[in-house]
Amino acid sequence: PFTEVKGGTQENRERFYFVSLPDSYSVLDACPDAQWRAIFALARFGGLRTPSEVLAQKWVDVDWERERIRISSSKTERHTGKESRLIPMFPELRPYLQAVWDEAEPGTEYVITRYRELNSNLRTGLERIIKRAGLTPWPKLFQNLRSTRETELTERFPMHVVCQWIGNSA
Repeated sequence: PFTEVKGGTQENRERFYFVSLPDSYSVLDACPDAQWRAIFALARFGGLRTPSEVLAQKWVDVDWERERIRISSSKTERHTGKESRLIPMFPELRPYLQAVWDEAEPGTEYVITRYRELNSNLRTGLERIIKRAGLTPWPKLFQNLRSTRETELTERFPMHVVCQWIGNSA
């Protein structure tokens, strides 16, 4: 009965926002601690989904020697072969991971140990940090960090490789 009905689109171009490097570094400077800087850097420079992939990140999946990170993805795990992906440890990301590693207690399992409670609202926290940096919060805070990274990477690498890293289709 719905063959003639056209589906709507959820795309709203007004909500797309490219988060520039200068703005990104301003936000990083305004973060209250190394863990917040890592959350932001994993989203902005690693292209991770936040909060799901960022909070699921474990130290055992960070390969310092080979400079790569295994990302577990609850969003795509139901698809065979898509339960995780490997990304390079991008040079922009490494110092923020290193800082959290240096602070971690021996035996710490998760990269992000703070801000894990169910009542932690990362979006509200990031809005405050962005305002502290003297910027206006952009729409879709974490999604735009991820899409910004995808845009940057496609300028330097083939699309199919970027899609593997980001964990989505072209």
